[in-house]
Amino acid sequence: MRYWAAAKAAAGTAEEPYAAATLAEALDAARAEHAANPEFARVLLRCSFLVDGAPVGTRDHGTVPLAEGGTVEVLPPFAGG
Repeated sequence: MRYWAAAKAAAGTAEEPYAAATLAEALDAARAEHAANPEFARVLLRCSFLVDGAPVGTRDHGTVPLAEGGTVEVLPPFAGG
């Protein structure tokens, strides 16, 4: 998982590995990993996600499969767009 801007600040890292079959599982694991920082979970609520370069949009995160070795981009809202 790659974190950008406010997500990176809240996670305290730019990226970390995931071991999950779906985006929902990966996000649940990340929330658990960063449970000591409640700001992390708040930031995730506002984020958009790209999985291997494809926007997730409004799809249910439980239906978004993750490939082994793939990339999840965690994108908080950016000023100006």
